Amino acid sequence: MSGIASTLAKQRALAAGFGTNAKAVKYNNQDFEALQCQCLSRGVLFSDPNFPAVPESLGFNELGPRSHKTRGVEWKRPGELCASPQFIVGGATRTDICQGALGDCWLLAAIASLTLNEDVLARVVPSGQGFGDNYAGIFHFQFWQFGEWVDVVIDDRLPTKDGELLFVHSAEGSEFWSALLEKAYAKINGSYEALSGGSTSEGFEDFTGGIAESYDLRKVPSNFFQILKKALDSGALLGCSIDITSAADSEAVTRQKLVKGHAYSLTGVVEVSYRGRMEKLVRVRNPWGQVEWTGAWSDSSQEWNSVSERPNANAEDGEFWMSLTDFLRHYSRVEIVTLTPDALTSDVYKHWSTCNFHGSWRRGSTAGGCRNHPYTFWMNPQFKITLEEEDDDPDDNEVGCSFLVGLIQKNRRRLRKAGEDMHTIGFAIYEVPPQFRGQTEVHLDKNYFLTHGQKARSETFINLREVSTRFKMPPGEYLIVPSTFEPHMNGDFCIRVFSEKQHETQPCDDPVNAELEDETVSDEEVESGFRNLFAKLAGSDMEISSTELKTIMNKIVAKRSDIKTDGFSLETCRIMVNLMDDSGNGKLGLGEFATLWKKVQKYLGIYKKSDLDGSGTMSTPEMRIALKEAGFTLNNNIYQILVARYAEADMTIDFDNFVACLMRLEMMFRIFKKVDLDDSGFIELDFHQWLTFAMI
Repeated sequence: MSGIASTLAKQRALAAGFGTNAKAVKYNNQDFEALQCQCLSRGVLFSDPNFPAVPESLGFNELGPRSHKTRGVEWKRPGELCASPQFIVGGATRTDICQGALGDCWLLAAIASLTLNEDVLARVVPSGQGFGDNYAGIFHFQFWQFGEWVDVVIDDRLPTKDGELLFVHSAEGSEFWSALLEKAYAKINGSYEALSGGSTSEGFEDFTGGIAESYDLRKVPSNFFQILKKALDSGALLGCSIDITSAADSEAVTRQKLVKGHAYSLTGVVEVSYRGRMEKLVRVRNPWGQVEWTGAWSDSSQEWNSVSERPNANAEDGEFWMSLTDFLRHYSRVEIVTLTPDALTSDVYKHWSTCNFHGSWRRGSTAGGCRNHPYTFWMNPQFKITLEEEDDDPDDNEVGCSFLVGLIQKNRRRLRKAGEDMHTIGFAIYEVPPQFRGQTEVHLDKNYFLTHGQKARSETFINLREVSTRFKMPPGEYLIVPSTFEPHMNGDFCIRVFSEKQHETQPCDDPVNAELEDETVSDEEVESGFRNLFAKLAGSDMEISSTELKTIMNKIVAKRSDIKTDGFSLETCRIMVNLMDDSGNGKLGLGEFATLWKKVQKYLGIYKKSDLDGSGTMSTPEMRIALKEAGFTLNNNIYQILVARYAEADMTIDFDNFVACLMRLEMMFRIFKKVDLDDSGFIELDFHQWLTFAMI
């Protein structure tokens, strides 16, 4: 229940404007300015209780408390490492970022690209921080996390070994912004070790809020150099890497000093006049700050002797030039992050239209798996995108609407400590059928997906944090269905759509409603046979209590071999009595019991009809269909709650739980409708009324 309350609170905070870069959410409710003032007034340096200087903050396996790699590690503040520590000297530069004993080159490559854009850097590294008069051992940074910006507070105790920083450090050794940034990022991901291994695009996105796309360099478009130039000119961040074919290849250095399985930043492109022709060059940076390409167009190569004006290049600083041809031959992929409009301060940049939605996959309710699983695929969350305007000046002869879909699985790095990792994820795109165009209150069912093919899909299902693919499709309405590859995998996600022209994206889900028939049976309508039965069951007071109802129901279901149940609980029977009891005495009279019996018979018929395999139980996919037949249409969120509350461990619903679910639903709908006198869809309760209803 507390999780539901947290979700509602978060939705209201976002509606109030929290989560923008200018109004970032305070991570762990830690307020930088308040904590800094407290430390200054007390004359103490900040020690972060939420990410303490202990072995568990380093990691859980290779960097775990018992690992030989963490022996001798000491946490020290910058003032203990050098006489005059500095936060940033002469602006943030790429040489401030040298990799340490952590496999997070993907992150450092993203940080290096960040230094090329002062506006973007200022969003991540708030100004006014340093080791001067207001120094209190506390710093803060801002990261984009799945649709919102969070402000992360840290203390400046950094892991060291033999008096040197263990992880990222500056070349000079006295500049600490990059080491502190790495620590803040480790904090939101649970530990330093959680940062080991990843895609540069992940870091790009968390520093910008942009959306990433990946290019396989074995099959690049003919205008790839123009794509790179256009991306850099528009302030996009770019990374590149060389794939490995075996574990032994990881960070292996080639004969020409390129590092396999290593994340580089792509920092520039240029065309130079070389021996009577134009040569396309790209500039690449190794976050190690050293180990550079030694082939054509490297720092000391002869090709530069034939160029009148040489672009910036310094010897052995980790940054180097190479021809586009060599780049495509040696590197495997390039990642480009397109920035959101709020990250672009200049009007010269073309702004994309963007939107972002959150969702979840839950075992048994909304985790349907990919299209290979037609029995459950339809249960996945669904989102509709409406494309109306075609692109201006398309790059090719294909007319249509360009858009980019990104599907991100949330918080998976934090789960590594518990032995979990990334799911394999992807999405499919369908054309909305004519009868449902213009509607959002509809969740397309199994029959639709069994009879209609997908129009497009993500390039692959893959176990990365994000899957993104660019599309160009005719104007129209399309349905995006995000999923894990296998069904029944729990996870949270956000899905984003970026388009060159305006678009509209909305979640598609069933409306929450109930068509409740008046099934009331009066005392006078009860047949004599049932009246005599009631007299035997009710006893001398001629009323049936919750305890008596439990005995009655369990005697009846025990005689049936066609349904499975572990028996009606006293709680379920109390719900049944509460729903039927008009007098308020907590017992059922003749007409009330007859009405209840009529309902149970109706629910039994629906249950038997939904048990397609004759197993005596109902599966959770069958339950959603059964609920609709009983008169209830429910959205994904409510269905997730019902499955969590009423399903067994094997994702089946036995008869007593099915009845309990329907009874509770009906009671809640009837209470709301009774209090909502003007049928507005809203009710107002004071605290006493809220407690009274919640305790029913």
